[in-house]
Amino acid sequence: MADEQPQTAAAKQLLLQKIYVKDLSFESPKAPAVFQTNASPQTQISIRTGSQMLAPSTYEVTLTLTVEAKEQDATIFLVEIAQAGIFSIEGYTAEEQGMLIGSFCPNTLYPFAREAIADVIGRGGFPQFLLQPINFDGLYAQAVRERARGDGQTVGATPSAGETH
Repeated sequence: MADEQPQTAAAKQLLLQKIYVKDLSFESPKAPAVFQTNASPQTQISIRTGSQMLAPSTYEVTLTLTVEAKEQDATIFLVEIAQAGIFSIEGYTAEEQGMLIGSFCPNTLYPFAREAIADVIGRGGFPQFLLQPINFDGLYAQAVRERARGDGQTVGATPSAGETH
């Protein structure tokens, strides 16, 4: 009949329910002596993401950032944050859902983690520290390529299982 509407797919919906700091630590093992030197530390940044299904269509996504500043072999400071969020994701294909959990959600969490890291480093007595933007789309695409090649041993098989990159 002319007035019948075709069945539509479930409406796509992505909701951010909560953002929170799951874990935060700061160490400055050489303080206060480090403040009396002209150290020019090298900084390394490590990024990990993970997720777990809390309920059907509800996921906790965790972005873990570790920043370590070293002068030669001596650690000047070390800060690690696990910034997490609870996301409701409905109506997406498995591939789309994987992209959201592996890229969109960490990208949403990153500004909060970046601000917390800058704040704690400043409170530790060090100059302002600015983390540069991160291309989570590129990191996720790389993780997918590695998984397809069989190289990505730490990459979760599904969006709800473990690390995504």
